[in-house]
Amino acid sequence: MGSARGQSKSSSANPGRSDSRPGSPRKGLSPWGDTPERAVLVAVDLEVRSRRKGLVTPGEHFGAGPSGDAAPQTAPSLPSDRFPASSISSGVHAPGFDVEESLAEFRELLLSAGGQVAAELIQRRPHPDPATLIGSGKVEEIAAVAAFTNADLVLFDHDLSPTQLRNLEAALPCRVLDRTQLILDIFARHARTREGQLQVELAQLEYMLPRLTGRGKAMSQLGGGIGTRGPGETKLETDRRSIQRRIDQLKRDLDSVRRVRRQQRQRREAVPVPTVALVGYTNAGKSTLFNAITGAQVLSSARMFATLDPKLRAIELPSRRRVLLSDTVGFIRNLPHTLVTSFRATLEEVAQAEILIHVRDASSTYGGEQKAQVEKVLGELESLSKPRIEVLNKIDLLPEDERAALLSHNSRPKPETTAVAAITGEGIPALLAAIDDALHSDPIVEAELRVPQHEGAALAAIEAGTVIHSRDYEGNLVRLSVSGPASLVGRMRRFRARQE
Repeated sequence: MGSARGQSKSSSANPGRSDSRPGSPRKGLSPWGDTPERAVLVAVDLEVRSRRKGLVTPGEHFGAGPSGDAAPQTAPSLPSDRFPASSISSGVHAPGFDVEESLAEFRELLLSAGGQVAAELIQRRPHPDPATLIGSGKVEEIAAVAAFTNADLVLFDHDLSPTQLRNLEAALPCRVLDRTQLILDIFARHARTREGQLQVELAQLEYMLPRLTGRGKAMSQLGGGIGTRGPGETKLETDRRSIQRRIDQLKRDLDSVRRVRRQQRQRREAVPVPTVALVGYTNAGKSTLFNAITGAQVLSSARMFATLDPKLRAIELPSRRRVLLSDTVGFIRNLPHTLVTSFRATLEEVAQAEILIHVRDASSTYGGEQKAQVEKVLGELESLSKPRIEVLNKIDLLPEDERAALLSHNSRPKPETTAVAAITGEGIPALLAAIDDALHSDPIVEAELRVPQHEGAALAAIEAGTVIHSRDYEGNLVRLSVSGPASLVGRMRRFRARQE
């Protein structure tokens, strides 16, 4: 065993302050809000499948980057091609994600939370240790690395049971967080609306509640020494009941939000305007694409989970039909179930959409695995059977030959995928045409109309809502050959030209 190299790479984000009140979730990774916290990242690979293929190697660790404190190091980590997608255990990492790719994604999560990488370690085991997940020897090694790099916390790219979390906190010289806690912290930083804040707080408290037990002597008001005996209940029980009351209140508040959202949706449904929802892996470029299509100025960021609150904008398609485009929260592998449950009000926009636009990062080296994770969450939302348009975004980051090959598919009739570069606007017209083709509600119909010139309102509606193929004047009449939404053309039935 050796030590890990340190890393001084920092994030420009300002961590929020923590709140130490019982039952109040933390609002940022750093408790002081001035300097980023330094974290040791620990990835755990349960190599059930790798063992069968003879690829098991002893646990190793490696430095987080080329800069920072250097220290002796053990054998370097194996290249990712030694661990093909089919050999990685699905117990920790999603199928298709090797441990190095998972660790790279975990590093991005930390940076999104405003933290700083102090060191990175990998532990490969055939099965998890019930007490500590990683085994007592690795715990000692992590403790030494954390002390050497002056780390403020240790982050595990795996969910920890209450027992494992308690044992690790007792053995390590700094705070311990698991993957779910880190994602919840990022959500807490990015929630802006009251609805988003309620949803994040509910998810945090539901995760915290079963993990209160064993948080140390400070959690109890009863003891065995002089002056500690007496009537009363433990602080643990008080805190648990306080948190449960807050959870019940949050659920009532979110029910009110759902009712308001349902009423808004019913009002929208009174006017037949279909909804198209952007879905995809976090940081695939959904918000940038949303801005490119709608002209809006919603926040788009390279950080993960920059968008938490749904945003709706009306857009006009080439057929002159209007639809509502919705930007939604990004998905990620092993998305905490508490988040899926808490954000159900937000994700209802996905369930109600007529078409889903699955935005994928064309430059990602594991796009297939990201696609599988998005489809897994869509299955949980019972939306997997909805019509979907696959959009390969960020083609501007590809080599010229690959980019040209992808763009050539856009000109095909009803292509399986549409290639775009949201940041430059390239490919957006082809995407709008694909949405037009996939939309079944309010179909496009053709009609011959004869409208008196004094019917100014009707002529204006036809001009604004249909594609006019020809226009002729016959005395006081305007003869029009148009194609447009059936709802609009139906309102003009009194002007339909009779078949001769």
